[in-house]
Amino acid sequence: MLPQSLLLSLFFFTFITSSPFCSSSFLDESLSNFFERTPAYDPSTAYPSYLGTIDKERADDFKGSLERYDHLGTPATSLGEVNVEDFRAEGVGDTDDTEAFKKAWKETCSSDTAVLVVPKDKTYNVKPITFSGPCKSDSVTLKILGKIEASDNPADYASDLSRWLLFSNIQNFQVEGDQGTIDGKGEIWWKNSCKINKAKPCTKAPTAVSFVQCDNLKLHGLTVYNAQEMHVSIEKSVNVEAFNVIVTSPETSPNTEGIHVTSSENVHIIEPVIKTGDDCISIVDGSKNVKASGVTCGPGHGISVGILEEGKTKAPVSNVLVEHATLTGTNFGVRIKTWQGGSGNVDNIVFEHVKMKGVSNPIIIDQNYCDQATPCKGQDSSVQIRNVIYKDITGTSATKNTTIFNCSKTFPCQGIMLKGVNLS
Repeated sequence: MLPQSLLLSLFFFTFITSSPFCSSSFLDESLSNFFERTPAYDPSTAYPSYLGTIDKERADDFKGSLERYDHLGTPATSLGEVNVEDFRAEGVGDTDDTEAFKKAWKETCSSDTAVLVVPKDKTYNVKPITFSGPCKSDSVTLKILGKIEASDNPADYASDLSRWLLFSNIQNFQVEGDQGTIDGKGEIWWKNSCKINKAKPCTKAPTAVSFVQCDNLKLHGLTVYNAQEMHVSIEKSVNVEAFNVIVTSPETSPNTEGIHVTSSENVHIIEPVIKTGDDCISIVDGSKNVKASGVTCGPGHGISVGILEEGKTKAPVSNVLVEHATLTGTNFGVRIKTWQGGSGNVDNIVFEHVKMKGVSNPIIIDQNYCDQATPCKGQDSSVQIRNVIYKDITGTSATKNTTIFNCSKTFPCQGIMLKGVNLS
């Protein structure tokens, strides 16, 4: 353990044993009241009412969502719906259906009804494609009843290696995927990764499904597996609800994050089931007001919060709540990680009611994160981490060290609190 980590640990012991916050009344306090009484508290970064009232507000909204989702699987011939097969998509798995999807989307986006259907019991092979808005209708729905399968020819991604299915600038967009699947066919990308084959250069691979600038986005029952790299990325979007997203890829698949949230606000991830080769959920640069509840994670690298861009990034991450999560056999548990040399802050982060089952490194703060082939050069500047709560974290650890705080010498962690942490 680094010397500064030891000092921080002593601070925790003194703070916890002497602080009035550790009484039973803490359980009844709102997050906003708690942070008002936390050392290093800055009123301008307090939890907004979004997190203070999210349970009631979102419960009411979610009830309505469930009523709407009762209509999933309605026949593709419903009045006003656009079917990809109307544009000669064959759905036999070995023919290219990309152009049919492009034409079907153009028709959908320009219509008043704006419902696109991918029929069931078919496999549609699709190359990289962008579904872009804005659309004519006030709301747009995509019903995935069948299987969308990626091209596994890297040459098809030559124009943009970063994405496969891109949904961009679509407002009030709802994706219903309870009966369908999205297959990234990632095997060819994994075996050519430098993390698998050390003789290969380190290059990017496509993100399977990206939502960029999609405000008021709802994802329900989306199933994505074997992504080329990340499975689902939510970027630059406001007001997002993702319910029952299922992600699966082998534990050995490199860089295959489950749900990645960046530069987005007011995001609620509800009851996802994620088994992958990287972070189950990553909440990074420029994101705020993010709640993940009922998470089932493992295998994978756990749940991560932080600023991951290498260099002088200033994008803050704030107001994150992870609750009622179960992590099984993951390489890490709940982790905050930031690159050296950055600036800005990660603050108001809560991990509570988390169960660990055979998890390595259950609790980590790492202000010296380095994910590259050569060692990172030590730097004086660092992202500030403050106001972090670990509450009711229980279960078993696969490593001797259950709690690691590798904090910066120049910008040490502030306002860290542990309550009811019991890991054996």
